[in-house]
Amino acid sequence: MNVKDRRWPGFLARRLARFAISLLLLVTAVFGMVHALPGDPVRAALGLTAPQSLVAAKRHQLGLDQSLWHQYVNFLRGAVDGNLGTSMSSGLPVTQIIGERLAATAALAGLAFLVAVAIAVPAGMAAGIRTRDGRRPRTQLAFGAVTGVATAVPDFLLGVGLVFVFAVGLKALPVAGRGGADSYVLPVLALALGPAAALARVVRVETARVLGEDYMRTARAKRLPDRLLYLRHALPNLLTATLTVSGLTLASLLAGTVLVENVFAWPGLGTELAQSVPLKDYPVVQGLALVFGAGVLLINLLIDTAVALIDPRSTIREV
Repeated sequence: MNVKDRRWPGFLARRLARFAISLLLLVTAVFGMVHALPGDPVRAALGLTAPQSLVAAKRHQLGLDQSLWHQYVNFLRGAVDGNLGTSMSSGLPVTQIIGERLAATAALAGLAFLVAVAIAVPAGMAAGIRTRDGRRPRTQLAFGAVTGVATAVPDFLLGVGLVFVFAVGLKALPVAGRGGADSYVLPVLALALGPAAALARVVRVETARVLGEDYMRTARAKRLPDRLLYLRHALPNLLTATLTVSGLTLASLLAGTVLVENVFAWPGLGTELAQSVPLKDYPVVQGLALVFGAGVLLINLLIDTAVALIDPRSTIREV
């Protein structure tokens, strides 16, 4: 067994321990932030005219008359057991609400991620190839300006603009809702264009760096075809940095669905979260925030592992 193989168990153990600690901190943070919301969630759910006896009974049923410590322990125990409580407004189990809406959010974020990568990698590589060694400064300036603007525009504002142009103006695509394939176009673009621009900037810089390496100069001196030069020699050496940034992109896309889903009335977790916060529906808000946070942590864990597989030196350098 070589050094790399011997260090893999330790690497995985450290990553899993970090994931578990981060998950515990996430649960604690979600519980604290939700309970810091002003107002009485039971009163908000039952209405201002509900008798005090009914409010007290509901608080007792939900365990809200217990100390914060006991509520936290119950929430932590429920999170471990997969029981996130019952919605105060609908009376449905939170896990059922999440299960019904998770697929819509996952499909939206997943498609947006694929579109972002499909745009960013070829665009970034093309820009890096054309501007390597300081060539074509105007092209580099234009690329930086376009991607900078695309990155700066908020995704929900971009979504509103896309709706105005393609749905209201041209009437070519649906305004909102989740239906056929055409209903995915606008929300996916609203989510994907900003991250695609940010990722393309990283790919351009990495392409310029890789093309300046000695082995790439040697490959060019051998007059290899462009297909072999860029796809076989340059692209694999871009993967480590690109994959790391892509993981962060996917995590940001998952979080960005909260706003975009509301713009397009998308029946996903983000829409449910936005509806539950004004109602102070503690169980739903806690459950959804936990799902979003755990998704981001899981993506980071998978990306760390994938980068270590592509570049084993990252595991060997760790103590």
